This record gives sequence, C-alpha cells and structure tokens, in this order.
Amino acid sequence: MYDAGIVGCGVIGNRLAESFADHERTTVRAGCDLDEEKLSEFADEYDCEAFTDYRELVRSDDVDIVYVGVPPKHHPEIVAAALDHGKHVLCEKPIAEDAARGRKMVETAEESEATTAINLPFRYTPGFVEMRERVAAGDIGAPRRVNLTFRFPQWPREWQDVDWLTSREQGGPLREVGTHFLFGVQELFGPVESVSANVTYAGPDRYEDSVAGHFSVDGIHGTIDLVTDHQQSEENSITVLGSDAELSLLDWYRLVENRGEDDETVLNDTRSQTTLTLVDEFVAELDGEGGDLVSFEEANSVQRVLDALFASDGATRRVHESG
Repeated sequence: MYDAGIVGCGVIGNRLAESFADHERTTVRAGCDLDEEKLSEFADEYDCEAFTDYRELVRSDDVDIVYVGVPPKHHPEIVAAALDHGKHVLCEKPIAEDAARGRKMVETAEESEATTAINLPFRYTPGFVEMRERVAAGDIGAPRRVNLTFRFPQWPREWQDVDWLTSREQGGPLREVGTHFLFGVQELFGPVESVSANVTYAGPDRYEDSVAGHFSVDGIHGTIDLVTDHQQSEENSITVLGSDAELSLLDWYRLVENRGEDDETVLNDTRSQTTLTLVDEFVAELDGEGGDLVSFEEANSVQRVLDALFASDGATRRVHESG
C-alpha cells in the first residue's frame, strides 16, 4: 500500500485525492493547503493529517507519494523538497512557469531514484488514444493540418476561483488549457519544431485574451486560435486534417470524424476517470511493472513551445531544446 500526500486541496487536488482513495493500492494520508477552511474540509473528507506547510508534509514518514497541485511557480521548490526526502512525485501541469525552471526540475528528477510524472491526461483519454492510433495507422491519409481552437466566454472559467490564473506570469488559458493540447500534438507527431504567434493581453500583467499562432511539427503545419471574453460557447478542440478524412477531439473526450460534413460520425464518446488511470500507471511503475507515465522531460518539451509562443511577437522562432 502506498500513502499519498496532497499539496494543494483545490478542485484538481480533490480529483487526485479521490482517485488515490478509490485505488486499491493507495490511500490519502495527508493534505496541505494555506487555506485552513479548505484544508479542514479536505482532512475531514479523507480522514487524513492536515498541514499548512508543505515542508512538514514531505518530511512525514507516513507519506510515500506527493502530489503537487499548486500554482506553477511553486512546483520547483516543492518537487525538490519532496525528492530530497525520498518521496515519489506526481506534479500538476504545466511543469513550471517557464522552461528554464522546468529544466531544473527535469535535472532534479534525473538525479533522484524516485518515480516522477506529470498529470497530462490525454495519455489516457480513450477518444484521444483512438485519434492517435487512427492517425498512426493512416486512416485519415497523409496528415496535412493540425488546428487547435480555444474559446472562453470568460477567463478564468466560473468554476476556477483562483486569482493566479489571471496573471501573465504563470496563469492564462494557453498555459492552463493549451498545455494539454500542445501535449496532444506532441503525442501525435513528436516535438513542435517552430512557432509564431501574435498575442494580446487583457491588461498589464494579465492573461492573454487572444492568440493567433502557427507551428510546424514533422513537416505538418498547425494553427492556434484562442479568444477569451466573448459571447460564444466554450470550445477546446484539436483537429487533424488528412488527405482522406478529418478527426476532431471535442469537449476533451469526444472523437468525431469529418465534423460538420454530411458523413459526420462520432467514433468515440467514452468518458473515463483519467486520474484513476494515472494512479494505476504510477502504482505499476512503483511495483516495477513499467507504468505508462508522462515524464518531466516530455512536459518540459511542451513548456518550451509555450515559452516560444509568448516570446514570438509575430516572428518565427525555433523551439530550442535548451530552453
């Protein structure tokens, strides 16, 4: 049995805690949050120890796994502390606020013997997995375009009651949501090679409210079209246009072929508890059975793309491995 400590008892922290509680090989042993009311509710829910200082949690002999679910700029210090105390670490995406700090996390993980992973659930989402398999099998012919579309009537979204998501430093929809879909591009075709983007912001030091971008990956051209604060419905989608057919992943899970055409077909609309799958793969790795986990390096490869997009200012930039 492996005991987990949850650092950050918000929406996603509770989602991971629920999966640790549901898995037959893991339990929730501790929670940590600066918000004492939120922490108290969490501790009552999971009948676990409560900490307001993550340093006390990572020192606890009762904790084997530390989940880091706090704002990105705090990831490096908490991950380093957990690894220094011999804990296995599961970290929320994005890996850090920028790729330079993410690189330090990669190096720290490589120097440790602990198991580490990033929560990027497309690796386990049935609709996305089928998309990846169909593209690889040539079911849509030769891939010609990859289009990422994001529409947010308001940012942060109504259920995201946290101020840091409005900041240009570490928040915004491209980091919070775009990370998932750029990871999806990487899963489909490999690392993004170059980018260009025009980005506008909601105000000084505030989140991006418009991104019109392009990227190239494995000889394929892609687009990023993001808008916030408007009257349309929310949309998050990835579409791969091939010479023979088109595949779109909509609503995070629903795979559609030839969207909007007369022969539109829903290929997969399976909802799954991806966090439970993630915990299962993490346990498999701890047991020496080889878990399918997203590494810190894979996550930082996505962060390099984000950094290049924000720095582009309309010019084409190569995505450097040294970022």
